[in-house]
Amino acid sequence: MRIDISRDVFRLAQVFTISRGSRTEAKVLTVRISDGVHKGWGECVPYARYDETLDSVEAEIAGLPADFTRQSLMDLLPAGAARNAVDCALWDLECKRTGKRAWDLAGLPVPGPEITAYTLSLDTPEAMQAQAAANAHRPLLKIKLGTPDDMPRLEAVRAGAPGAQIIVDANEGWSAAVYADLAPHLVRLGVALVEQPLPAGEDEALIGMARPVPVCADESCHDRSSLPGLKGKYDVVNIKLDKTGGLTEALALREQALAEGYKVMVGCMVGSSLAMAPATLLAQGAMVTDLDGPLLLAEDRTNPLIFDDAGVHPPKAALWG
Repeated sequence: MRIDISRDVFRLAQVFTISRGSRTEAKVLTVRISDGVHKGWGECVPYARYDETLDSVEAEIAGLPADFTRQSLMDLLPAGAARNAVDCALWDLECKRTGKRAWDLAGLPVPGPEITAYTLSLDTPEAMQAQAAANAHRPLLKIKLGTPDDMPRLEAVRAGAPGAQIIVDANEGWSAAVYADLAPHLVRLGVALVEQPLPAGEDEALIGMARPVPVCADESCHDRSSLPGLKGKYDVVNIKLDKTGGLTEALALREQALAEGYKVMVGCMVGSSLAMAPATLLAQGAMVTDLDGPLLLAEDRTNPLIFDDAGVHPPKAALWG
C-alpha cells in the first residue's frame, strides 16, 4: 500500500485559548492510503501536551512497513496521533473497497445526529459572558477554564447563557484545593460535568474527594490500558481518536469503559470534519458529545459534516467511511 502524507492548515474563526496557550489556526496531518485502486484518508492533530509534533508524527507514519494491516498497526505504532490518522484511513479504504459504510463494518447500528457541546475559549469574564450570550441558543456549552481565578468566569458564562447546559474543562489547570473550593459552586451554577480538574500525574488527590459533579478523565485516559488507574477518581472517560490511536482502539475502549461502569464523553482536538467523522460512530448514546472542531474553524473540508439543531450528523460517504 502507498501512503501519502500532507500538512494542512485551517484558519480558526477566532483566537482559541485554553490554560496552556492560544492558537489562531489548526495544523493537521492528512494521511491518504492507496491500494492501487481505492484510496482512504484520515486526519490527526499532533498535540504538544503528549510530546507530539508535525515532524515526529509524520516520521512515525513514514516508518511503517509496506505490508501493515489495521490489525498489525496496533503493534506497530503506539496510541496517539500517528496511529489515529492511519487507522482511520484504513477504515475509509475498507469502506471504499467493500462499498459498505463504516458502521456496517463495525457491526454498529446506523448512527444519527448527536447534540454536541460548543466550546467557549478562556478569556476575561466580560469576554466570556459575551461569548456565552452570543451562543446562548446552543443547548450545551463547554467552558475552558483552568486558573485559580475562575469563579468570575463561571458566574459570567451562566449570566450570559442562563438556559444552556454547561460543562467545564480545566485542562489540568487546578490544584486539589482550588477544585475543592469550586466544587460547590459548580453545583450551584448547574454545571453538568467537570473535565480533568487536576494534572494527570497528580490526580490521586481525587480519591476520597467529594465529587458532587461528575468528573471526567481526559489527559488521564488514553486507551484501555489507562482504565485501571482511573478507579476511585473519575466517573466519566473522554474518548478522543488522537489519544486512542484511531477508531479501532476507541471502539474497544468505549466498550470496556461502559462495562466497568464509566460513562462516556466523546471529544476531539481542534481539527476539520475529516477528524470528527469517525468519532460520530463513538458518540451514539454518549453522556456528552464534544465534536465541535469544525464549528471553531473559518474553513473546512469539502463535503463537511452537517451541524444543525439536531446536532452533528454522521458523515456522508463522500467525506469518510
